[in-house]
Amino acid sequence: MRQFTETEALSGIVREALGAGIQVAGVDRLRGGSKKGVYRVHLEGPRTASVIVYSWAEAENYWPGAEDIDAAHPFAPASGLVPFLAAQRRLDRLGVRVPGVLLADDSRRRYPADVAVVEDVAGGTLEALLDTDPARAADVLSELAALLDVMHQQHSQRYGRVDVLERGDKASGVSCEQLVLERALEDLAEAVERDPRIGSAAAPLHDRLQELAVRVSPRMEHALIHSELGPDHVLVDASGHPVLIDIEGLMFFDVEWEHVFLQLRFGEHYPVLSRPGLDPARLDLFMLAMRLSLVAGPLRLLDGDFPHRALMRGIAEHNAKEALALLPLS
Repeated sequence: MRQFTETEALSGIVREALGAGIQVAGVDRLRGGSKKGVYRVHLEGPRTASVIVYSWAEAENYWPGAEDIDAAHPFAPASGLVPFLAAQRRLDRLGVRVPGVLLADDSRRRYPADVAVVEDVAGGTLEALLDTDPARAADVLSELAALLDVMHQQHSQRYGRVDVLERGDKASGVSCEQLVLERALEDLAEAVERDPRIGSAAAPLHDRLQELAVRVSPRMEHALIHSELGPDHVLVDASGHPVLIDIEGLMFFDVEWEHVFLQLRFGEHYPVLSRPGLDPARLDLFMLAMRLSLVAGPLRLLDGDFPHRALMRGIAEHNAKEALALLPLS
């Protein structure tokens, strides 16, 4: 049985951030996170109504542990205070709105895990707004497209997560496309063992990945990408501006990796975010790789006790179907 953070511990860290006179009125653990706990702490008094607390405690991480993970690998689990703060600093300098940090602490003296107290952007998600107020959401979507342009115009000859590059480490691998291919082959092997439909098409999928990878030409420049940006990872502030969250995976990588994910998650709204000049060969390889990742990943998560099981099964089933649809007709 997982033991999540208690109100008393959260109250202490919030008082540390905002002052001893702050009174905590209540705590809600927000749904959806699989790597960190996200808590809304309601406050009494005139200063602010609530704040958000991120907790990177071990009990908050639902992903099964894996041995011999290279922490510098671009696809290594992006979780923790260090990658969060590196991403927050980089985006803030670019003028890309992210929640303000009120306190960050990895000392474990005040709290038994890495923790951050951040601004509560209480306007809801872009995902919800697309359903409830499409006209207002269209303005947010347009502004989001402009912010992504700012990010994607930041270039580096090196690829990797920003925290890895900031400390002078070198990311694993020889190229983005090779890393994507290697991960896709691993995801395929894992999916074969878990999904009979993928298992029955293992050889054609393997061959298709290799065929698509051969078509990709080398590239020496990489763009700054969020790497997991769906409408649920965009909050809308009181002034109607987009605010990016779940930013720990911010990295320099092939921009097509971002656009494949945007296409999947924004669906009919993606054309606003689409841009000319993307490499069709990379898009083809990355799309199949992403589909296989979204089969293997959710099924791997279900090896543990992740509570929202029907959601994960649905994601895996949908993406298995879509991966098979990417095979050429025989």
